[in-house]
Amino acid sequence: MKKVIVLGSTGSIGTNALAVIEALPDRLQAVALAANNNWKLLCEQALRFKPAVVCIADAAHYQDVQRELKSSQVKVLAGKEGLCELAFQTEADVVVTGITGAAGLAPTLECIRSKKTIALANKESLVVAGPLLTRLAKEHGAAIVPVDSEHSAVHQAIGSTPYKAINKVTLTASGGPFVDRSKEQMAEATVEAALNHPTWKMGPVITVNSATLVNKALEVIEAHWLFGVSTDQIEILVHRQSVVHSMVEFVDNSVVAQLGVPDMKLPIQYALTHPERCVGIAPKLDLAQVGTLTFEPVDQERFPAVTLGYRAAYEEGSMGAVFNAANEVAVGKFLARQIRFGDIIPIVEEVMAKHRVVQDPSLEQIFEADRWARTEA
Repeated sequence: MKKVIVLGSTGSIGTNALAVIEALPDRLQAVALAANNNWKLLCEQALRFKPAVVCIADAAHYQDVQRELKSSQVKVLAGKEGLCELAFQTEADVVVTGITGAAGLAPTLECIRSKKTIALANKESLVVAGPLLTRLAKEHGAAIVPVDSEHSAVHQAIGSTPYKAINKVTLTASGGPFVDRSKEQMAEATVEAALNHPTWKMGPVITVNSATLVNKALEVIEAHWLFGVSTDQIEILVHRQSVVHSMVEFVDNSVVAQLGVPDMKLPIQYALTHPERCVGIAPKLDLAQVGTLTFEPVDQERFPAVTLGYRAAYEEGSMGAVFNAANEVAVGKFLARQIRFGDIIPIVEEVMAKHRVVQDPSLEQIFEADRWARTEA
């Protein structure tokens, strides 16, 4: 029986993680849940899964959660401090880090310091603080198992093969809703169009990132830190069927790929039960029904976010934090209908151009770069 903490339990990753936990009651138990501001769903989850503790990051809803759970034995925490307390002090084997954005960094670091296995769904933690996070994980002996479908695929493809045997990592991209649109058409795309992803069901920020391919740019940075590969060893291919989740080419030129239906329950279950495998609830893949698998290069002229991602991965240091922060601000403005879709990436690019990279930054320097980039954006 593995005890599991779910950070971001009310989001897409969190609800899928709880579905996996519920389907494997003899193997997995939810012992702590945390959410940002969806306090009603958090309370429903707490009453259903009976964790020892919950945290509502938006402290304004602390009394609401206390009131709803007063008849239960669940301990209620609130705010950023409560989130870090839950992450560090709760006894658990594995933590699903499903909080979106840079807000997930602090609790992820606390989980690492307490030597828990990290089921990493918050790619921004590695993007923002890759050198710090990977160093601390090594120092504290905390394993990191990726939940992103692409990085989970790479992790599965590598298996026990040493990283030095990797020749190339190929990350696949569905292409998002605008894969066939011109740059001019994309510039004026509506919020509704950007949120209409062809294959995946995700939260609004991640879905917009998929439309700009920022999501794939972030994954380049993440792969760089997770697998110790250089930017020259990372390739992106558009794969519209979303069946091949990623591939690894080894030094002997053999290529190993991981395939499956586009359902996040599959990589989540792999991360939670690793190194074991067991019967799961993700649907089976029928290749005969899929019929054809296609691959094509990314047009970086239409999707310049990919170029920026490679640049951030190459420059390392504080540039990942700046790239992520500027994008979060720009996407927020787009979702609020205050800027055009075509304004998102130019804003990010301009902020990155103004930044002086700090190599091997401390946590405070990372937060300072994050604050600066948000203000600048």
